[in-house]
Formats: sequence, C-alpha cells, structure tokens
Amino acid sequence: SQFCEHYQRWKKQQVEPGMHKEHKGGEEMEVDYAGLKMQMIDPETGEIIKISVFVATLPASNYLYAEAQLKEDQKNWNNGHVRAFEYFGGVVKIVVPDNLKTGITKPNYYEPGVNLAYQDLAEYYKFAVLPARVRKPKDKGAVENGVQNVDRWVIAPLRKRQFFSLHEVQTAIREQLEMLNNRVMQGVGRSRRQEFEAIDLPNLRPLPERPYEYAEWKTATVHIDYHVEFEDHLYSVPFHLIHQKVDIRATENMVEIFHRGKSVAIHPRNYRKARYSTQRAHMPANHQFMAEINADKLLEWAGKIGPHTFTLIQATLQSRNYPEQAYRTCLGILKLARKYSPANLETACKIIYESKVFSYKALEQELIFLQQQPTSQALETFTTHENIRGAEYYQERYLS
Repeated sequence: SQFCEHYQRWKKQQVEPGMHKEHKGGEEMEVDYAGLKMQMIDPETGEIIKISVFVATLPASNYLYAEAQLKEDQKNWNNGHVRAFEYFGGVVKIVVPDNLKTGITKPNYYEPGVNLAYQDLAEYYKFAVLPARVRKPKDKGAVENGVQNVDRWVIAPLRKRQFFSLHEVQTAIREQLEMLNNRVMQGVGRSRRQEFEAIDLPNLRPLPERPYEYAEWKTATVHIDYHVEFEDHLYSVPFHLIHQKVDIRATENMVEIFHRGKSVAIHPRNYRKARYSTQRAHMPANHQFMAEINADKLLEWAGKIGPHTFTLIQATLQSRNYPEQAYRTCLGILKLARKYSPANLETACKIIYESKVFSYKALEQELIFLQQQPTSQALETFTTHENIRGAEYYQERYLS
C-alpha cells in the first residue's frame, strides 16, 4: 500500500503540459471514422449490414460533416473528402487524418508516406496532408470531439430505427447533422453553423470547376508481352519497359500508366476480363509488322508479284476455316520471292494451284525443281549453236 501511495504521488508530478493550438478559419479539416456503427437490413436477404460513418470537422468553428459508408475502403475515403468539401462549400489548406492505410502508408512524424490515391486527391484540391502522430489523439482533438458528438447526437438517436437502403441512412444522418450544427454550443453562445459562417466560410478556397474523379492506384510489373494487368484486363506499355515496375492510375473512364513518375501510356478503361488493349506504338518493329497483316494486305503483296501468286494466295486463304490460320503459310510463300525469280515463282504458283495442294513446302519443292531445269532461253541458245548438228542431221543420215 505504501508503494502504491508513493507511486501515485510521483505519477501526479509527471504530468505532461498540454499546448493550446489556435486554429485559423478555413485552414484545417480533421477527418476520421466514428467509433459507433449503424445498421442496415438487406431487403432481399434480411441480412444486417454494418455501416461506417465518416466524419469531417473544421476545428476553428467545430462545424461537422458526416456520411454513411458501406466500407472503409480507399474509394469511400476519398469520396468522403470530396462530399465534405462540397458540404462546406470550399477547400481547406491542410487535412489532418488518422494513420489509416487509406490515407497513410508509412506513419512517420517527419516524412509520412501518403497513399498514392490519397495523394492524387490532395494534389487535385491542392491541400497538404499532415497526419496525426500515432497514438496521439490530441493532434486531432477537434475531430475526436466531433466523433463523440456524432456518436451521441447523430448515431445514438437512430439506433432503434430500421433502414433498408444506404440512401435512407444518409437522409437520417443529414437530418440529425443539421440539428447538431444548429444547436447552440455551451460556453460559446452560438451554433456551429454561426461560427462556421463567421470564421471558416470566408477563408475557404473555392472548389475546382470540375468535380474530382476518383482514381484507383496499383503498382504492377510489366509482363513479357509488354502488358500490365488491372482488374483482369491487360493494357500495353512501351516494350522497353518489360520487367519494370510501373504505377497504374485508373478512373472510371481512363487508365494511365506511369514509370518513375512519368506518364508512359493512356488507355480508355475497358471492363472486359481476359482481353487486351494494345497500342501499335508500344510494339517492337517486328510485332508491328505482324499486327498489320490481314487478308487484304497479303493479296496486295501477292498482286505485285504476279497473277498466279495472287491466285494461289487467295486460294490458300480460302482453304482454311479461318483466314488467320493461313497467314503464316502465305507469308512463307511471299517470302520465297526474295530467293527465287518472279518468273519461277509465278510458274511454281500456277503448278501448285492446279494441283490443289496450297502448301508452302510443296511450293518450295517445286521452285527447287524448276531451278534445277534449264530455262527456255538457255535451251534455245543451246540448240541453235553453230557446232550443234541438231536432230534433223541424224534423221537425214539414218534415212539415207
């Protein structure tokens, strides 16, 4: 008992002095989630769903904003800020959040790591993120007090009501919130709304012309096929980034990919799973060539060689169930024009077409055979040489 007595005396002497912080109007907004949760009944299954309540406070006037959210995820966290700014009618310079993962990735008093999506929101509205220290609730005392007031005057009075949609919950919260903000504060003699209109509202920065569009962020490694995956759809990046780490920023309508902070690719958002969005400029040269190949292109190239080559290519494309199955065979046939003369290729194509084979290997064998035979011009020169007697000479001599 003596030990406890002396310890209590000693502990009373170790009080850490508190510092009063003067808040400037329209400068800060403190944000957090309420301690209590609300409930909603799923009208289809009867399941009870827990509803979180996002709270934002302007500490200079203690003016409050609150809304219901189905999940405490990144999208709801960011959009909660957006709707809070719209409710206040302006933007603050500093936002003080707790060290939630949706806001802060690495708690550190001097250089906290800010979540990419949250940082994107901060840059859009041009506010600074100054998170509270870990286990230091006094750093955001206004929102802590605001959360207690929301628990007491907004959530608690609604605890016995049944809600069957998020919209019903939001409407009920807004009604209670208006009552709370219009309630006269003891010791001040004015309501939160009166304080807000006098202190904060004149000092808030204007809202941007275009509303903020929520963006999801993801870090990914570029695949060997120079694509990155986002929600089961694959988007191309320049091929030289294969095996590199990139950051993906995806809004409802667009996907933008960054490498070391520099934008390297922009695609329209595609929600089809296991499909590819590929830009030709991202391909290496040989892949660009293959991507351009189609039946019309092959026929165009064949027509430049000759009519028999054109006819064989056309027949080869028609001989398959799908023209794409014949593309490689046709490319092989056309590539033979580099090795053999157009005349020989035309002759071989005519023979192969008449035989109904439509094979690259058969055409190549025919060209090898033709190359081994003397040409008609050489044969004509050979039979008219002055030292050659000719067949007639032997026929006349035999008959005589």
